[in-house]
Order: sequence, then structure tokens, then C-alpha cells
Amino acid sequence: MVKMIPFLDLRAAYEEIHDELESAVLDSLRSGWYIGGQDVEAFEEDFAAYTQTDVCIGVGNGLDALHLALLAMGIGAGDEVIVPSNTYIATWLAVSQCGGIPVPVEPGESTYTIDPGRIEAAITPRTRAILPVHLYGQPADLDPILTLARKHGLRVLEDAAQAHGARYKGRRIGGHGDAVAWSFYPGKNLGALGDAGAVTTNNPEIAGRIRVLRNYGSSVKYVNEVKGFNSRLDPVQAVALRVKLKYLDEWNARRASVAVRYARELAGTGLVLPRVPVWAEPVWHIYAVQHAKRDEIQKSLQAAGIGTLIHYPIPPHMQEAYRGEGYAAGWFPIAENMANRVLSLPMGPQLDDASVTAVIAALKVATQT
Repeated sequence: MVKMIPFLDLRAAYEEIHDELESAVLDSLRSGWYIGGQDVEAFEEDFAAYTQTDVCIGVGNGLDALHLALLAMGIGAGDEVIVPSNTYIATWLAVSQCGGIPVPVEPGESTYTIDPGRIEAAITPRTRAILPVHLYGQPADLDPILTLARKHGLRVLEDAAQAHGARYKGRRIGGHGDAVAWSFYPGKNLGALGDAGAVTTNNPEIAGRIRVLRNYGSSVKYVNEVKGFNSRLDPVQAVALRVKLKYLDEWNARRASVAVRYARELAGTGLVLPRVPVWAEPVWHIYAVQHAKRDEIQKSLQAAGIGTLIHYPIPPHMQEAYRGEGYAAGWFPIAENMANRVLSLPMGPQLDDASVTAVIAALKVATQT
């Protein structure tokens, strides 16, 4: 029987720390406190310290983190926000939920993240913010983005849903821009037991607005200052995240070891491998390669019992959800080309050496046929 190698094994991650995780969750359940409270505050403090920021505000999920952060920055109807053309659709949806207009900018062809050199041409009098995404666990090039933002008086919200622990020029992602939105979806490098998210920031005004917005627009019970939302990180997720946070650096290091083997042993196969700039320390949430015969390679790996995914098969501008914006095929050729060529290989801290060897061997066969 062929050994199945999953794209990501969440159960293996759970099994590695199940005693500590179950004990923390059980203590939370026994506390009788199920919304807010000390467990949530403790995680917020821990994650703020980890990301080298002043404040962390827990929310219900990653999309809410983006949405509420944009609202806290004053983004509203008709405001333009520059977004990558190559990203998960949540980045765009958050702008749309504010009544804003996503303005796509193409990525660098070798890094997958937004190309800073293309941003200024997309800025108009209606532009209010830039929303770079630290895609696949690799930081976007922030310094030129922040320079442009200062020049034009724009906010910068970073989407770090895939970049827990990543560093840009030696400093952890978390507080370079005005705010950073995080997802703790279970499959993330720091994943909860369900949906969860957060915003980190060094701006006390933005932090205060998000706290109000996440809680029905209220900072005092039954006194509603604005039309808010119900988006709160619950204590069970907070304690699970607090346990996992202690293992994040070790687990990211294991991911990096897998990435090193992929880079070394897949060289010369015809696959286009990720390029890491000298200023980036990625955390390898996803190890994405490119090949013109991507679909055939994926089928070959599937037949060998190896799980893969495509991030992402349809760019946001080609989704049915944005048909009304008038986009057409060919408008963003780099993102469209990536959608047709990118394949994400198995990656995770519990991926053992034998499995990595099997993936590499199967890829060498698949790329030669």
C-alpha cells in the first residue's frame, strides 16, 4: 500500500502537544468564562510581545481582522485601497466590506508578493491605503512601500495571515505599518482550533477603535458609540493559541529545514523554486513552485499518494464575485500566469525526512515525463 503524504497534517501537530493543549483548554472550560476575560488578555499580551508591537487585539477571524483594521483607519465608501493581484480573496473582500475599492497591483515574478515598483502608478486622489500581503510566509518589501505611503499620506495595513514569525530586515512582522492583520485559521503556522484572528499595532487610536468595533461598537456595556460588529476571540481559542505560540519558532525552524531540502534537491528539475531576498526571513507557510505542466505534475504526485494544493487557482479579479468590476482576462497577466503554474508542495513541522525524500523523488519522476 502506498503511504499517503498529506499536504498538511494537522492531527500530527495536535498529537505532538496534546497533553499541554488539552489541559489548557480544559482549564478554560472549567473557568466558566467564555467571552473575553483573562485568557484572552494573556494571549493578546503574549502575541504583542512576540511580534514586537505595543498592542494585540483578538478578533473572530482573519477577514474580520482586515475589515475592522481598515474601518479603524477610516476606510469607507469609494476609498481606494491598493492590494496585490496575487492573493487570497479575503484581502480584497475586506476592502469591499468597507465600501472601498480594491485596486490591484501585480506581484514580483520571483517573490509572489506585491511589487513596490508598480504601486505608485496605481495611486490616485482617491487612494487611502496600501495593503501588502506577506504571501506564503515571505515578507513583502516593506521599506519602499512605507516610503510611498509617507510621501502620499496613505495608511499601510499588512496582511500577515501566512507570516507568523517571519522577519523583515531582522525585525518580526507585526508593527512596521499602521497595523497588521492576522489569521489563526487551523492550517496557519500559528493555528487555533477553529476560526480566530487578531490585529497588532503601535497606534493606540487604531487599537481603541478596533476594540470598540469588535464589540458591537461598545466600550461600556449597553452604551453603543458606533455601529459595530460581533467579532471576539474566545478564551478557548486564546488558550490553545497561547500554548502553540511557545512552539512556533521551533515549528517554523522545522519548516525551514524542509524548504532547504526542497531548494537543494529540486534544483535542475525544471521547477521554478521560490526566491528569498537577502532581507527576508520567511516562515514557509507554503512552499510554492511553478511549472508549465503543473496539472500533469499534480496528477502524478496524487497517483504517488502525495497531497498538494494550488494557491490560488483563480485570481481575485477573475472571480465571479468581482465580475461587476469589469475585469477581463489579460488585465493582470503575472497573477494569471501564476494561477496556471503554481503548485504548493507538502509542508509542515511534522513532515518527516522520509516523507520529504518521497516528495522529492516523485517530483523528479514527474518533471521528467
